[in-house]
Order: sequence, then C-alpha cells, then structure tokens
Amino acid sequence: MHSLNKLFLLVFLLSTLKNYGQKEIDSKKPPNIVFIFSDDHATNAISAYGGIFKALAPTPNIDRIANEGAILTNTLCTNAICGPSRASILTGKYSHVNGYYKNYKGGVFDSKQWTYPQALKKAGYQTALVGKWHLASKPVGFDYYKYHVAQGQQGLYWNPVYNDNGQPRKEKGYATNLTTDFAIDWLNVRDKNEPFCLLLQYKAPHREWAPDTKYEDLWSNIEMPYPATFNDNYSGRELTAGNTEMTMDYFSRKDMKMAPPITLSKKERGKWLRFGFKPGEIVAPSEELSDEDIRKWKYQKYIKDYLATIKSVDDNIGRVLAYLKENNLEENTIVIYASDQGFFLGEHGFFDKRFMYEEALRMPFVIRYPEKIKPGTIVNDIITNIDFAPTLLEMAGVSVPEAIQGNSFFSNLTGETPQDWRQSMYYHYYEYPYYHRVQPHYGIRNQRYKLIHFYYDIDVWEFYDLQNDPSEMNNLIHSEAHTERIENLKIELYRLKKGYGNTMSLTELKSISDTDFGGLESKKK
Repeated sequence: MHSLNKLFLLVFLLSTLKNYGQKEIDSKKPPNIVFIFSDDHATNAISAYGGIFKALAPTPNIDRIANEGAILTNTLCTNAICGPSRASILTGKYSHVNGYYKNYKGGVFDSKQWTYPQALKKAGYQTALVGKWHLASKPVGFDYYKYHVAQGQQGLYWNPVYNDNGQPRKEKGYATNLTTDFAIDWLNVRDKNEPFCLLLQYKAPHREWAPDTKYEDLWSNIEMPYPATFNDNYSGRELTAGNTEMTMDYFSRKDMKMAPPITLSKKERGKWLRFGFKPGEIVAPSEELSDEDIRKWKYQKYIKDYLATIKSVDDNIGRVLAYLKENNLEENTIVIYASDQGFFLGEHGFFDKRFMYEEALRMPFVIRYPEKIKPGTIVNDIITNIDFAPTLLEMAGVSVPEAIQGNSFFSNLTGETPQDWRQSMYYHYYEYPYYHRVQPHYGIRNQRYKLIHFYYDIDVWEFYDLQNDPSEMNNLIHSEAHTERIENLKIELYRLKKGYGNTMSLTELKSISDTDFGGLESKKK
C-alpha cells in the first residue's frame, strides 16, 4: 500500500476511534431534564388526546413530544387543585403526608422536606425554576429561580411581576413568552459541562384567560362545538355535582372581558369587574337573551380565550424544542409536558377542576427521551402525580428514598410494566367551601370503575361504570346488580387510604377543610 494511503488510513482509524470513544462517554452522561408544566390544561384541549377541538385548535408541538416519545392516557391527579398537586409532584407524597392540602388558606409549603429538585441538585444537576410556583414558600433546591408573585402567586398574563432570585422584578410583555425567554436565558449561561433540570412552568391556561394580542380574535367567526354533557341537569347528583358554584353561571364580567364604565373609581371598577362571582349575579351582553343563549355566549367567550392561551403555550414549547436541537441537546434531554391537573371545558356545564370526575382527574402527560423511549409509545397503565418524582430520579440515575409514596414508571415507558403495578388509585380533595363549594371527597378509581364518597356536610356515595358511562352521567350506587362490586371497592378504597397513611376520621378530615393554615390567601397575620 502506498505510504500516503497508509497515512490517510491511520488518521481515519484514529479519528473513528476518537469519535467512538466520545460517543461512548457521552452516552453515559446523565440525561438533561426539561419539565414543561402548565396550569389547568385539560387533555381534551390537546390534539394528541383527540377531543372536539382537535381540528380547530391543534397543539402540534405538544403532539410532537407525544409522537416522538410516549403519551400517557391514564395519568391521574391525587388532589385536583393547583398547589396541592404541585406539592405532591415535588415530594412524591400525598397531601396528608407533605402537609399541603388546599389552595385557599392552605398554608406554606414546607421546603425543608425532601423534594426531587433537591435530590437532583445534590447529585450534581444544575437546577432552575421559571414561571409559576404557587406554594407560598421560597423555592429550595434550585440554582436559579424566577417565579410569579402577583395575585397571590397566580401571576399576570401581561406585564407580570416575578421574584428573580429573591428580587421583585416587573417585566414588560406577555407572560408565556417571557417565561420561555428567561428559561432560555438560563440555558445559555448554565455550566455546559454538567447535566441540568429545568422546570418551565407556565401560568396559562389558568383563569382569567388572556390571550396574546395576535390570538385575541383567532376564532372570532367560528362557533366552537359544545361538549356532549353541556346541558347536564345533575339528575341523581344534586347534592354533589349540582350543588356547586362551578358552573359557567359564575363567570364574572372580568372573565367575559367586559369593559367597565369610564366614570367608575378604581374601587368601583374592581367591584364592577367581579360581578358574577356570587349567586344571583347574572352577567350577560344583553337583557334580551334567553338563559340558554347567555350560557352559550359565556361558553364561546371562555373556550376561545382558554384555547388561545394554549396556542401560545404550544408555540413556546416549539421554541424550547428548537433550542434543544440547535444546541445539540435533544438526543440526551428528557422533555416532558404535563399540567397540574385536568380541567372542565364546559363538560357538565362546568369550568375549573376539584372533582374526581374524569375531566379534572386526568392529567396530560407526554414525554420524549430518544435514548430510551420508542416513538409512538402509548401507556395505558394507571399513573399518578406522586409517581413523577421517583420516575425522574430513576431516569437520572439518582437513588429514590424509601419514604416516597409514588413508584417509578420508567419501565412502563419502555414497554415493561411491572407485574405488581397498581390496578387502582386513591384520590382525596379537601377544600371547602372556597372556592366553588365543591364538597370534600375521597375515592378509588381503577381501569373501569370509580367510587366516590362526599362527606363534609353530606354523606353521599357515587359509583360509575366508566366503560359503559365514560361521561359519568349515571350514578349506579343503588344498583343491585353492582352491590357486591361496590362493597369490594369500598374495602379496596379503605385499604388504599390506610396504606398511604391517611387514617383520619371524618371529624378530623372536616377540620382540615375548616382550618386556616395561613398561606397565600389567608388573612392571618
């Protein structure tokens, strides 16, 4: 062989070995984590999950994560309200263990307790939180944080105020875009030699729904479809579903984007905008409209604003995905999109969450991890929000403490569901009467059946066959055909309840609802 050719061959082999060696080293690096998290995003408003808005309001970037990785169809919230769900996600524990039961007068999240960001940080991860926090406490376990502080940490859609590593800072612009800006800014300045975990948490699509300017009139000439249960009369559920302040009758003038008279003082303006919150306060564009037409007008305004805020969320997820690709990070970065619980989009005439009914209980969860999860994976196993923390730790190669109540579903994502995986889940909601007067309740849900006990100032049970009645319109609690099944579910419910350490009596449970723990919405000094 010619000497020059030998030289070229040698250089080629050395280069190949170098690159191969580098690839081997890189493949052993811990994965980066980008956990994108929104507030009150219903699965029915994500096109990957189907639903009546799939064609009209697609979510291509969220769908991309699902298509290139996995979509979970049975991710369920253990307490469907913002702060408690976030606390359970951080700790891998139920509300009665982590101490954060409710939003209203719910106290301050105990940041001294273990959380998965603290564990990742201790393991060498760089950690950051940007966006909505909503736990009243100072975030712990983060190298950097910048979270919403206005309106009781709910945040503002326009010109929001953030706590920027301890300093209040008002920013100019639209919150969803700004939050992404700050997340990318941090990604640009982080230590490139260390793995990172970024919690990117949007305010949207939380009430009151304010779209970005470019999307304000996105569906102005379209009548959005109505859910099949829009006109639910709560037959057989008058004391539970029907005795609430969660119907669209309780939308305010502010929700409906009505402009107050210019002659009003600042105090009068605030009162005018809040009109509609209380029973008997009817908000309508015209006195000539029928009750049915008023309900439809409210729904159309609500759903268009809600979906428009999600449009911006999806756009910004696209920005994040593009950043990862442009910076050669996408192959070794876990990308998750989820929300803190589900949400009612006019189903049963409702907005908001709280109930153990499917619309509020089911959480969206899609995940992309090219190294480990096959594209197009569908997971139908029962997953709960207390499972997120141990799953993230296992994927990061970090040990999971025994005190965590959730279980890692990493193997479920790779098509190897453990034989002993849970067949049912335990749910518990505590807040009453604020907001919306949803009775506290606990229950059990398996792949087919659901049993719920409402207990505060009523004692009512509900039982649903989700296979034959997916919309939960027919309470079968008095069905003789299901007597044995209901009794077995009650036994299983109390076994789960006890197994997770909640042995409180009904009197003790009611006291949780009654107690002012302090926190964001308490008047305690």
